[in-house]
Amino acid sequence: MAAGIALPTAVVAGLVAYWVLGGFGGGPGRPAASPAPQTTAPVTMPAPALPDRPATVCRALLSQLPETLRDRPRRPVTAGPEQNAAYGDPAITLACGAGTRPSVDPTATVYPLSGVCWYAEPGPAATTWTTLDREVPVTVTVPNRYDSPGQWVIEFSGPVGVSIPAIASVPSGCVR
Repeated sequence: MAAGIALPTAVVAGLVAYWVLGGFGGGPGRPAASPAPQTTAPVTMPAPALPDRPATVCRALLSQLPETLRDRPRRPVTAGPEQNAAYGDPAITLACGAGTRPSVDPTATVYPLSGVCWYAEPGPAATTWTTLDREVPVTVTVPNRYDSPGQWVIEFSGPVGVSIPAIASVPSGCVR
């Protein structure tokens, strides 16, 4: 019976001590740690002129994008708000129709993420992800400061999947 009383008491005392020492981001007289401030300045992005069909498809996609990407707020872009979007600081960017679909080797690693097939090209500052199975290509750039870039890209798969029709000819790794 003593153990039945002592063990819960010790656990509660440990949790209180952990809280007082700031282990849960605060404690008496200590505010919880706040996230670093994020800029809301416009993100510089190019906006090449798009033919009618890609422009229409891109407007449909942009209308489906959320106002926040996880906890990253959407930011204005300097050009092409009907085809470009940006989130957070450093900015995760989405460009619709601006590039060409990459030519990938049949043995290249592709990522079917939530119904959309993506190809990743790591770079020194960011990883660029491009759709391989959509009528209009979409490119998402995730700065290297973010862990698990594919987890950020997957957030765009839903809107891309409902807004941009799939094409028939896709690499073998893009399973539907």
